[in-house]
Amino acid sequence: QVQLVESGGGLVQAGGSLRLSCAASGRTFSSYDMGWFRQAPGKERDFVAAINRPGGSTRYLDAVKGRFTISRDNAKNTLYLQMNSLKPEDTAVYYCAASSHNGMPSITKSYEYWGQGTQVTVSS
Repeated sequence: QVQLVESGGGLVQAGGSLRLSCAASGRTFSSYDMGWFRQAPGKERDFVAAINRPGGSTRYLDAVKGRFTISRDNAKNTLYLQMNSLKPEDTAVYYCAASSHNGMPSITKSYEYWGQGTQVTVSS
């Protein structure tokens, strides 16, 4: 069992930055590939970014490439998402998730554990 708690969301103007954190507890954090997803009102939960267990490989949704950076600190059991050049269309609840599958999956059903989410609102 892994417990995940996100933080760092908030209201920011377009062009601004936010850094999301996801604190993990329970089973060994470094045993999981980790991902960030987001869900806007009335829409499905979409993949944003993922990182492998050691943190050396990442993958991103095309719409956030060059603006968002996923990283992890296995010593601190924490996952991060640095978000720069934010746009109103980035507005959503952001979730971190843990997967026992290899390959940094991009589909929700490949992730066994989820946080409660943190709201990110980008004003124009």
